[in-house]
Amino acid sequence: MDKPCTLLVHFDKGSAAMANEIKADLEGSDVAAKVEAMKRAVMLLLNGETLPTLFITIVRYVLPSEDHTIQKLLLLYLEIIDKRDSAGRGLPEMILICQNLRNNLQHPNEYIRGVTLRFLCRLSEPEVLEPLVPSILENLEHRHHFIRRHALSAISSIYRLPHGDQLIPDAPELVERALASEQDASARRNAFLMLCLCGQERAVAYLFSNAERVTEWPDLLQMAAVDLIRKVCRSPNRADKGRYIKIIISLLSSPSTAVVYECAGAIVSLSSAPTAVRAAANTYCQLLTSQSDNNVRLILLDRLNELRTSHRDVMVDVVMDVLRALASPNLDVKRKVLDLVLDLLTPRNVEEVVLYLKKEVVKTQSGELEKGGEYRQMLVQAIHSCAVEYPEVAGSVVHLLMDFLGDTNVAAAVDVVLFVREIIETNPKLRVSMIQRLSDTFYQIRASRVCSIALWILGEYSLSLAEVESAISTIKQCLGDLPFFTVSEEGETTDSSKPAQPMVNSVTVSSRRPVVLADGTYATQSAATEAISTPSVTPGSFASTLNLRSLILSGDFFLAAVVACTLTKLVLRLEEVQPSKVEANKACTGALLVMTSILQLGLSSYLPQPIDNDSYDRIVLCVRLLCNTGDDVRKIWLKSCRQSFAKMLAEKQYRETEELKAKAQISHAQPDDLIDFYHLKSRRGMSQLELEDEVQDDLKAATGGFTKETDDANRLNRILQLTGFSDPVYAEAFVTVHHYDIVLDVTVINRTKETLQNLCLELATMGDLKLVDRPQNYTLAPESSKQIRANIKVSSTETGVIFGNIVYETSNVMERSVVVLNDIHIDIMDYISPATCADVTFRNMWAEFEWENKVAVNTVIQDEKEFLNHVIKSTNMKCLTPPSALDGECGFLAANLYAKSVFGEDALVNISIEKQVDGKLSGYIRIRSKTQGIALSLGDKITLKQKGGS
Repeated sequence: MDKPCTLLVHFDKGSAAMANEIKADLEGSDVAAKVEAMKRAVMLLLNGETLPTLFITIVRYVLPSEDHTIQKLLLLYLEIIDKRDSAGRGLPEMILICQNLRNNLQHPNEYIRGVTLRFLCRLSEPEVLEPLVPSILENLEHRHHFIRRHALSAISSIYRLPHGDQLIPDAPELVERALASEQDASARRNAFLMLCLCGQERAVAYLFSNAERVTEWPDLLQMAAVDLIRKVCRSPNRADKGRYIKIIISLLSSPSTAVVYECAGAIVSLSSAPTAVRAAANTYCQLLTSQSDNNVRLILLDRLNELRTSHRDVMVDVVMDVLRALASPNLDVKRKVLDLVLDLLTPRNVEEVVLYLKKEVVKTQSGELEKGGEYRQMLVQAIHSCAVEYPEVAGSVVHLLMDFLGDTNVAAAVDVVLFVREIIETNPKLRVSMIQRLSDTFYQIRASRVCSIALWILGEYSLSLAEVESAISTIKQCLGDLPFFTVSEEGETTDSSKPAQPMVNSVTVSSRRPVVLADGTYATQSAATEAISTPSVTPGSFASTLNLRSLILSGDFFLAAVVACTLTKLVLRLEEVQPSKVEANKACTGALLVMTSILQLGLSSYLPQPIDNDSYDRIVLCVRLLCNTGDDVRKIWLKSCRQSFAKMLAEKQYRETEELKAKAQISHAQPDDLIDFYHLKSRRGMSQLELEDEVQDDLKAATGGFTKETDDANRLNRILQLTGFSDPVYAEAFVTVHHYDIVLDVTVINRTKETLQNLCLELATMGDLKLVDRPQNYTLAPESSKQIRANIKVSSTETGVIFGNIVYETSNVMERSVVVLNDIHIDIMDYISPATCADVTFRNMWAEFEWENKVAVNTVIQDEKEFLNHVIKSTNMKCLTPPSALDGECGFLAANLYAKSVFGEDALVNISIEKQVDGKLSGYIRIRSKTQGIALSLGDKITLKQKGGS
């Protein structure tokens, strides 16, 4: 496999012993046996066998055959055999096949002519091709388009050979004449491509002469025209760029979607004029709605996102067209659409966007959508972002979203209640209606976490007398009758909350031993527990309102503590707004009864788990507070909590603003850069589009849009020395890491006074790296150098190793010499970048991911925050823990870090450290990921860097 290969067929049953059988079959007269023998011969040759004696047999017995299949197999055989000797000279026996090839080129059958012409495209031996040139040129005028098509390809291939212009010196002129009269689409494309490659001026002249008819060209030819325009316009400051842009804009109306997509990409790369960018954006949006393939949609959304980064003002106008892609059933497409739209919000379009999202939320209620719960969660988060950025739209959506507080998808319900909590603080005008709506819909909530947040909202934002009384009444109604368990005579069990109809899903739990009552009789204690979710319960019925009771009786004492705190706040506020002390005392007594009932339930032995100490202490604190209230304590409970929440929101907003400022790239032009003023230019003959393009180019020049910052120091850091200075061959590599591949530009220098022959750079990889192609053999003159490029594909985020050696021959040494290269270690940091995610998402991923790497802290750094910053810098990750949570000096620090790889893999890191008495830091860094490679590689990186080294 050292030589170039144009054909590859798998064959694992061959052996050299088959050569005699093949020879016998070829010498026979059976056509079917000859076909099978030729197939086996081709497969053996492709798998490394030489079969040196077969050539003469084929010349004698196969060349004269008229069978089309045999002739086709003969051409495949001729394609893969060696046509040169070890010195690089053409083999003399190749002349034997020239006459046969010439006969084929003049054969009356079109198929034989066509496949022979196609075979000539893969030949590179001038001595074989030279006598065939006249016959090839004759086929340019053949009546059948199949032959003309391949004749044009053959001429193009021959002309592009190292000395091809000597074989057919007038090839561009001949092809241009053929193109002018050709009607077949494929033949025209082949002719046009030949002109693009070998006679660009002629191709441009043909394009301009047919500029008005380009829209009528077949799609193959239109694609070739777009490629030509891209190539021609790469040179800067072309005066005729406007003419090319006009042609591309006219091609945007082509019926071929492939042509339209390529044109949209080309026009963006050629022009920054708003008209051109708008045309490209509209084209992408049309394709987005017309294409059903999800992969195509994702690619189109990536293109639109690229437009957003450079032309946001134009993209704002097509935001509603982008939103139509939400009709796709694929969640990945929906997620990308929402992310793109949220970056294009303006005061002008935010109302339309939110209205559209509202309609989508309503659609998710029907239950027809697959994964409707996840989609609803995405929509809620999108609306939340809209309302935070533009508070004026919150009023139109918040009441609709509050209907989903009882959503069976807990994640979506949590997002809704978090949205409500933020909006009620940032939009004081909506407070009264939101509190009333929350009180009315509270009984629908089924998730414990949603109940906790909703209770906190009721406790903090119920301010008026009616609101406080309504909130207390709602909570008591959801708790049901007290106490939570009753005492009855032996053999008879009753439930204190039992209504006239039987309780749904209630279970009676009896105590282990009877209790002696005051009158001397025996009795048992029982508690009624209900399931957390009761699907058979209809909203509005008595049983469905007892959501708090169900959750508490299932053992959720954290929620019980939240109920106690909420009632405490409501009673304290009621004492301020209620003129009647009697009513205030009655409410206080009712709250104390609830708390004591919860404590009684928690301390009893009927539930599987007793109340935890934290919840017990919290509820006892609430009881003591209501029994003895002071002004300082009242201020803490009624004002400090809300102030802390407002401070948290302000800090979050500040962080987001700072991130946006950091992302904003400011480019500057150099003081001596040339700037053209388009007002002073001649406008004669220029269209509006050309004028716009000139203006945009001038603006880019003025603001440094064309300047490319090159970090020479960073570039030098990527140069790796592969051999020693004393080696006969010195080599160094410049490593360029793209997203999915690595390019090694290896410079090889011959430091000897001798010519090095057959010098080859042999590379191998370890890890998820794959060598794409093997570098060829080279000849190096004394003290000369050579640039060798190697491409390596990357399939996952894992630290890989590239190793190898340089092999060469010299004239005075018979054996090959080997120089072993230093290993090249591919750094995982090139593939991961800082990213953000919500705390809930982080916790869910932390619970799901199965690969964990635990690294013990071992560092000379003695400050906790300094160590955290060092780890963040070393691992290229983002700290999700807000700075306010890291403030203060307590000797402990816990933080979460997050990053995402270019392959979409998530990397989660948790740092937990403690400062010891001697000043040293101890603790652990835990890394979790879905794949083993990223967890191990990141752990190795942290272990290497954590001591504080570079």
